[in-house]
Amino acid sequence: MSGIQAMQRRESADPAAERRQAQAAVPQADGQSASASQPATPPPFVPMHPARAGAYMLASLLLALSQGLGMNLITANIPQIQGAIGATTNEATWMVAAYMAPNVSLSLALIKIRTQYGLRNFAELSILGFVVACLLNLFISDLPSAIVVRFMSGIAAAPMSTLGFLYMLEPFPPHLKMRIGLPLALTNISIGAPVARLISPALFDIEGWHGLTVLELALAMLAFCLVYLLPLTPPPRAKVIERLDVASYLLIATGFGATAIVLVLGRLYWWFEAPWLGELLALAVVTVTIAAVIELNRANPLIDVRWLTSPAVLHFTGALLIFRIVLSEQTTGASGFFQVLGLSNDQTTTLYWIILAATIAGGLACTAVMKPGREPLIHMVALALLAVGAFMDSQATNLTRPSQMFLSQAMIAFAGALFLPPAVASGLMSALKKGPNYILSFVILFLTTQSMGGLLGSAVFGSFITLREKFHSNHLVEHLALTDPLVAQRVAQLGNAYGRTITDKTLLSAEGIAALGQQATREANVLAYNDAFLMIALIAVAALAALLLHLAYDTIRNRTAVSPAASQT
Repeated sequence: MSGIQAMQRRESADPAAERRQAQAAVPQADGQSASASQPATPPPFVPMHPARAGAYMLASLLLALSQGLGMNLITANIPQIQGAIGATTNEATWMVAAYMAPNVSLSLALIKIRTQYGLRNFAELSILGFVVACLLNLFISDLPSAIVVRFMSGIAAAPMSTLGFLYMLEPFPPHLKMRIGLPLALTNISIGAPVARLISPALFDIEGWHGLTVLELALAMLAFCLVYLLPLTPPPRAKVIERLDVASYLLIATGFGATAIVLVLGRLYWWFEAPWLGELLALAVVTVTIAAVIELNRANPLIDVRWLTSPAVLHFTGALLIFRIVLSEQTTGASGFFQVLGLSNDQTTTLYWIILAATIAGGLACTAVMKPGREPLIHMVALALLAVGAFMDSQATNLTRPSQMFLSQAMIAFAGALFLPPAVASGLMSALKKGPNYILSFVILFLTTQSMGGLLGSAVFGSFITLREKFHSNHLVEHLALTDPLVAQRVAQLGNAYGRTITDKTLLSAEGIAALGQQATREANVLAYNDAFLMIALIAVAALAALLLHLAYDTIRNRTAVSPAASQT
């Protein structure tokens, strides 16, 4: 967490100066600024009619939901989808990998594309491509076609989050874009996961697998209409794309795509058992290294590698990655825990309504309290809530049901919506102080930590659960012997459940042993999830301690620096 504060070097507390700085920041933060050699004055802000401003905010919500549902509907319904396309769990998960492979890197290219060819053209073509990709989902009938279409959907969905940001920022005056517009835009993006689990049961009841794609297409069509009816303020164009940009992007896209596939599928095929996982990682290292070498020797690099590898930026990156790993407690942990207990999405509906409400409340609370200088306090509150919520979940048993996690999951959702906007705003302002050419590097940094960080969090969390489940399973099974009277009695009780259909005592005993093994596996999984929840709580506590130490260090250093000057005066 100390990296966020390390990047915050405030220049002035003058409100007028802050407003001028925010006004200069917004067009560049959207990735629309011209190059440093071609400065352009941003157009003056014209206040909107409230109804028109509400339409822009509705467009932002629809764009964010379209992108979020496209990514989360598949992840939330893998068990149901695999039956519809005749695939195993591992094979169906390739759909997620195919979606994420192009999605994690496309924002890098899209920022320069819309700067050179115009925001209006970018918005219209992007939403049209997304509608076409949603339409193709209706023709999925088997696994190969599903993988191809999901790959195309990942490409088409990449601009949606950017457009969601721009439409939310558009109606706000410059001095409120970072304070109100940014938290609301990030909240819109965050609600995709709980909404996907809320609507999935009803959609499957209506039309099965294609019910999901029909809703995705409907949202895309609504967003399509709003994008054409509500134009964004056109920033000045600039010719920013160079030939080497194409080569660098292709190398980075290959490396990021290979890494995304490994992170999605590594824990299913297991990291050390599938040779192709190592080959993909080697390919990622080689391609990203070549791209870094090219960028380091360019006069106008696509990304500033030296700035990205500076200590302050590395700390900032680490803070965002830790945040994504901690949030995997909710995105991966809670849903996986109830799946192990045999609960489906329709049995956890109330829980996800609460998560959705807490996420919205956290975003609104952030708009009320976020001001320059308050970032450390906001992050301390968020980390404390994350730690307490994860610790409460670590006390779960096989009798735990969603109602026992209402409070803890609400705390985690609230903290997640509260943490990210101040971090993004502070990092963005620090990049602006370095110059407009650093905006692209910062946007790349942020989007990479969110997409790749989310995949990394799920991979770490899932792998940790697998290892701990094997440990607890071995520990439990080694104490189960039929020579133990209690074990023999339990086997007999479980076998008697089949007594009306099976008369052979040997078969009854076998059924009892199998049932006891299933119970042992379930208990091992519950213990493994408890260990994972506790690990997340400890990570949050460690991050909170690091933040407090960093604040204490800064306070002591500032007092030490002021004392000699005061004594001389």
